[in-house]
Amino acid sequence: MDAPVESMKVEPAAPVEQALYEIRKRIYPRAVTGKFAAWRWVLVLATQLVFYGTPWLTWNERQAVLFDLVARKFYIFGLVFWPQDIVYLTLLLIISAYSLFLFTAIAGRLWCGYACPQTVYTELFMWIERKVEGDRGARMKLDKEPMSARKLRVKASKHGLWIALALWTGFTFVGYFTPIKTLWGEVWSAGLGPWETFWILFYGFATYGNAGWMREQVCKYMCPYARFQGVMFDPDTLIITYDRERGEPRGARNRSVDYKAKGLGDCVDCGICVQVCPTGIDIRNGLQYECIGCAACIDGCNQVMSKMGYPKGLIRYSTETAVKKHLDSTSIAKRVFRGRTLVYTSILVVVAVAGLVTLYNRVPVKVDVIRDRASFARDPSDPVVQNVYRLQIMNTQERRAAFAIGVSGIEGIHLLSDSTSQLELGPASQKVVAVRVEAPRQNAKPGSNRIQFTVDAADPSGATQPLKIVEKTTFVVQ
Repeated sequence: MDAPVESMKVEPAAPVEQALYEIRKRIYPRAVTGKFAAWRWVLVLATQLVFYGTPWLTWNERQAVLFDLVARKFYIFGLVFWPQDIVYLTLLLIISAYSLFLFTAIAGRLWCGYACPQTVYTELFMWIERKVEGDRGARMKLDKEPMSARKLRVKASKHGLWIALALWTGFTFVGYFTPIKTLWGEVWSAGLGPWETFWILFYGFATYGNAGWMREQVCKYMCPYARFQGVMFDPDTLIITYDRERGEPRGARNRSVDYKAKGLGDCVDCGICVQVCPTGIDIRNGLQYECIGCAACIDGCNQVMSKMGYPKGLIRYSTETAVKKHLDSTSIAKRVFRGRTLVYTSILVVVAVAGLVTLYNRVPVKVDVIRDRASFARDPSDPVVQNVYRLQIMNTQERRAAFAIGVSGIEGIHLLSDSTSQLELGPASQKVVAVRVEAPRQNAKPGSNRIQFTVDAADPSGATQPLKIVEKTTFVVQ
């Protein structure tokens, strides 16, 4: 008989710890110059000139752009918007959404790479960092050094400049809601209110944290656009691509070496495209959701190609279809006009034209009529019936206007002598007036009767044509 086989003991597997979140690896983007870097700085300067400069502009002896939440009035140069103008905000949001869809379908994440506030302020903060600490190698070396007086001085200088820029950004942001010149005086006199103080510090802290510390983490984990961009792309979307057919197999070599004889591609595997990337990805691995389309890798790779004497464009803006079919730039441009982009463009044009026409024909006077439901005839035997109304008249013009109020709809209906039939309003102001209306009982049917108020608006100076506004309401007979 065979000897019994001894039972084998199975050792329990050692527990494995797995992190729920990826450990962040510090990214040190390398400075890069080139065509796309220049364009990015043009957009940075243009957007910040608009953001920081607009609140200081004056229009009609007031701030040109001011969102006065307390008075519920938005001033945008010569226009004054009230809560009743919410339709214009809706149109603006629709136009912004479809513009984003259209630009993304055509050329990918242009917004993220060139004009997004996160990109813009990260560029500004990194520029300060390079000026104070040096470029990539110097920053990496400084961070590895033990703390010293020099390191403390350099770090303090950098963060001091960051905080100053962040606070100025927060101050400018609040200046769109509180007149910025008034706000400036309150800052110097230490008379800031609690809400202004809170929002300056809050917005400044957000700018400092997002652009100085979090940086690519905002784009990778907080911004939803990175997650649904794949739905908006198609094979003809212009994106940053690595020409694998031309570049592989990659490998280091001397400039004098005949690399083609060795079976190498154009990629020298220098890693510059990774070093200049603000999100730290390797574009040679294909399109990734972390890519913000800033084209820094294109500039970096083109510099290396020039030094090696190779043609530029190993990394370039192209499309999936163009890379597969080896299409030239003319063929790529022709494929821009396809079904998706034509639909987006059509909707965008229709909504934009409708918004402009509506804005052009916007009546500068608004009237709301509210009937006082508690005010009816005191005695059914009275030969006349009275109703009381509250008229809210808004003068959205930036000039004084005189108003004459009338009523019609029932024979013999009229305003009582004690009612306000005429009034004058200042620029961009409103007033609520109580109006008592009387009508003969015999000329009105029991229940609701349709009547209308007419408000004739005229410019006392005679500079503009008179306006007539008609508002319908009901006259109740009991």
